[in-house]
Amino acid sequence: MGEIKKHPPVKLIVGMISADPSMFLSAEELLSQNFGDIDFRSDIINFDYTNYYAKEMGENLLRKFISFEKLINPDICPKIKHFTNELEKRFLLEGTNKRLINLDPGYVTAAKLVLLSTKDYIHRIYLSDGIYAEVTLEMEGNSFQPWKWTYPDYRSEKYISIFNNIRQMYMRQLRNEGISPHAT
Repeated sequence: MGEIKKHPPVKLIVGMISADPSMFLSAEELLSQNFGDIDFRSDIINFDYTNYYAKEMGENLLRKFISFEKLINPDICPKIKHFTNELEKRFLLEGTNKRLINLDPGYVTAAKLVLLSTKDYIHRIYLSDGIYAEVTLEMEGNSFQPWKWTYPDYRSEKYISIFNNIRQMYMRQLRNEGISPHAT
C-alpha cells in the first residue's frame, strides 16, 4: 500500500486575456487583495493564436501572466477558479454576458504547469465543485515541454520562457523555505 504524503505548496499563476490593457491592472488589484503580492508580471503579449474568444471579447486581444509571492496549497484550487469566475462577472460588458477579461488560474510545480477549467475533456481530471485540472506543460530537462493537447499559445517559446522563469522563482522559494519540491 502506498503511503499518503502531503503535497508541497505550489505557485499560483493567472493568465489574463483582454482587448483593453487597463483591465489587467484592475484585475491584478482585485486578485492581489485575495492572493497577496504579485511577484511576477509578464509583458503584454498579442493573443493571436486563436479566434476562440473573438465573438465574445472582440478583436486584437492581449495576454498577460502574473504569479503570486505566497505559495498555496493545491487543495484550494476549486475555490480559486470559482473566485476568478466571479471576478470575470464583475467585468462584463454592461447589459450583456460578454466578458471584458478572461482569467485563467493555474499553478507551477517543480514538474508541471497545471491549468484549472470548468470544462471537462479527455485529458482533464475532475477536482470538485465543477472544476477540472489539466497538466498543460511538463518539465523535461531544463525546460517545460507541451503535450499533444497543450493549447497552441502555451506551446510557444515566449510562454514557455515565462513559465520557466516562474518555475525558477518557485524553486528558489522552496529552497529558501527549506521545503522539498516532492511530496513528503
